[in-house]
Amino acid sequence: MSARPLFLEDCGIVTPLGNGKTAVACALFAGDNNGISLRDDLVPNKQVYVGAVRDDLPTPPAALRDFDCRNNRLMQMALMEITPAVEKAIKRYGRDRIAVVLGTSTSGTSSSEEAMVIRQNTGSWPTDYHYHKQEISGLSTFAACFLGLTGPTYTVATACSSSAKVFASARRLIRAGLADAAIVGGSDTLCRMTLNGFDALELLAKEKCNPFSANRDGITIGEGAAAFLLSADDGPVQFLGIGETSDAYHLTAPDPEGNGACQAMLQALDDAGLTAADIAYINLHGTATSLNDAMEARAVSSIFGSQTPCSSTKGMTGHMLGATGGCEAAFLWLALNAATSPALLPPHLWDGIHDPNLPVLNFVAMGTPLPEGKQLAMLSNSFGFGGSNASLILGRA
Repeated sequence: MSARPLFLEDCGIVTPLGNGKTAVACALFAGDNNGISLRDDLVPNKQVYVGAVRDDLPTPPAALRDFDCRNNRLMQMALMEITPAVEKAIKRYGRDRIAVVLGTSTSGTSSSEEAMVIRQNTGSWPTDYHYHKQEISGLSTFAACFLGLTGPTYTVATACSSSAKVFASARRLIRAGLADAAIVGGSDTLCRMTLNGFDALELLAKEKCNPFSANRDGITIGEGAAAFLLSADDGPVQFLGIGETSDAYHLTAPDPEGNGACQAMLQALDDAGLTAADIAYINLHGTATSLNDAMEARAVSSIFGSQTPCSSTKGMTGHMLGATGGCEAAFLWLALNAATSPALLPPHLWDGIHDPNLPVLNFVAMGTPLPEGKQLAMLSNSFGFGGSNASLILGRA
């Protein structure tokens, strides 16, 4: 087994913050939450706040029209940003030596919802409808075909940890000698099924989500996509470590003590050969639900104490579900990459009202600079339904 270091050579991203590294970085470090707005077409007789991508999305090539859905279009936009780097990797390794491992939870469900309405009204499916638009494997198959890659290809679907766990899956392929590089990341799209499901659980925030506040009242759902080229070739950001655990506690509620979350973070630190003191910043899962925030605050405090800078970026994007892990890894990539970062940490957007029942954490204020005087390593948490936990550590190369 090879333990050679792996790097994230390039990153492509589209979120409610904008399209592309430059636009997303500008909005992220400025604390821009204008991408979260009210919609009345997702939950019957109700307006809900969601984080929506506002940019026009590209049309897939004609040969991939069976895969044409909003979810794959989001991924195509992210892939287009890293295509030059991928083409160089193809010349180095060959098309069959580059894997594609992507994460999603809803895939193209929104396209199937639209098709179902047409079928109910007309009795027939739309002529351009194909199940490839919705199936979980469709995301990675589409991405591999779009990039012309023939290496191992599959999709990880573990709810909100999906596109964080792909980093571990891809590394295993590379270390096993089954690939020399991998496309990793994920995509998820707003759809009625998800919004109505969270509404039925009474978990949707009445206003824009308010992570870790005493006044938090629920989640804001978002959408987005991120893609990276992972390989042993030098890049601006290094993949240092990852931890994966499963609570097996409850179908939707996390372990209140955060035991699985703690173990994921400790595994990631051990995998990276780091201690808690080496972490300069933590991107919190921070969904703004009562149970998740309480669990994560206890878990983070027990390992890192109250001094490590941390923030939940979901106040700017909403919870992008299966794309969250990949997109928030991209936020770390932007903060760590000296070429794209304004040398700031992502701010924590909330009302500033501390919950007295939670440990005190060091939430990042607007304009907080990157820590100086040590090698930069950052951690990102992604916790999914069913107790699927992943903690990812990236560092400045």
